[in-house]
Amino acid sequence: MRTIVGGVTAARGFRASGVRAGIKQQGSDLALVLSDSPAKAAAVFTTNQIQAAPVMWSGRIVRKKGNVQAVVVNSGNANACTGGIGLEHAARMSDGIATRVGVDADAVLVASTGVIGVVLPIEKIVDSMDELVKAADNGLNAGTAAAEAIMTTDTFAKECAVVVQVGKDVVTIGGMSKGSGMIHPNMATMLGFITTDASISQAMLDEALAEAVIDTFNMISVDGDTSTNDMVVLLANGQAENPTITAKDEHYQAFYEGLHAVCMSLAKQIVQDGEGATKLIEVRLQSAKSKEQARALIKSIITSNLVKTAFFGEDPNWGRLLAAMGYAGVPFDASRVRIRFVSDRGEVLLMDESEPFPFDEHLAKRVLSARDIQVLIDLNEGVSEAVGWGCDLSYEYVRINGEYRT
Repeated sequence: MRTIVGGVTAARGFRASGVRAGIKQQGSDLALVLSDSPAKAAAVFTTNQIQAAPVMWSGRIVRKKGNVQAVVVNSGNANACTGGIGLEHAARMSDGIATRVGVDADAVLVASTGVIGVVLPIEKIVDSMDELVKAADNGLNAGTAAAEAIMTTDTFAKECAVVVQVGKDVVTIGGMSKGSGMIHPNMATMLGFITTDASISQAMLDEALAEAVIDTFNMISVDGDTSTNDMVVLLANGQAENPTITAKDEHYQAFYEGLHAVCMSLAKQIVQDGEGATKLIEVRLQSAKSKEQARALIKSIITSNLVKTAFFGEDPNWGRLLAAMGYAGVPFDASRVRIRFVSDRGEVLLMDESEPFPFDEHLAKRVLSARDIQVLIDLNEGVSEAVGWGCDLSYEYVRINGEYRT
């Protein structure tokens, strides 16, 4: 596997574009991802019971297991909690693109992100579709333009692409994501769009995405809020012309490793860009009884506001981590736990087998002054491990969200 420059246009047969429709006060806000040939689609959607109109629309299409050729995305308005008119507007977005590229409306997925409870300015979107389709291109700049158009409070466009060897053939997987706030495990206010030229069966595509999401997008948290609009979509158009992957063999494993790498990169970029964040915190827990136990403990840590504020203050308050583990709802033997903080500025051991370990406060402060920090936890109970990513909670987060609608 090799990482390359690119995003959704890296794989063969995919084009993209991003334009300004005028939904947001400034910047581009309408994106298109287009496959030159019919593609299989797999997707994972928000677990929030309140689902936005585009989630309902796209979920229906994905469940039909038909071919998909385009995804149209707007930012600046979530088209959520807008009643029947919201579904009408999602259908108009799909119909508008379908008519212009010559496909059925059920071959066009729709996604939206932005303010909830405001009617979508659909005429601005429809009026921009000719430009959007005309601008669609397979170049790297076009992929970046699409990634920029789906941003809301994001501070940078999030892209990733890799090439993997599947038997004798080279397969490319690329993607883009959006997310900065309302990020919480089990999907978040994030959008992710991944494209691949791999030839793979629908069943294997569904399984690969579901499996990859568990350890990547579902292991991040910024603020503990799960949104109404989240989705991750994977399109596979088969243009690599590799023998179709139909079973979990070595070819599937090669494809999956590439997909997992793209998902992990995009997920980590979301947390790195957390609203107001000054720290990227990676929690790696090992020697657990099971992966499920490890995941549960990690999620409890990365969603704790007390943990997050301690990291913002560069305070080595490891007791907050242990407390968060204690209310995670899974049993573990606290007398065996070992906790370390690691960064490019050093390493400090804080707790060993339930006992506070004497440490240098100045060293700990230096370790926590770094941008990227690892929390290494050893349960000493088994052989399973997991990793998750979070960020600190700063004054800036409050300002951004206090002023979000205004």
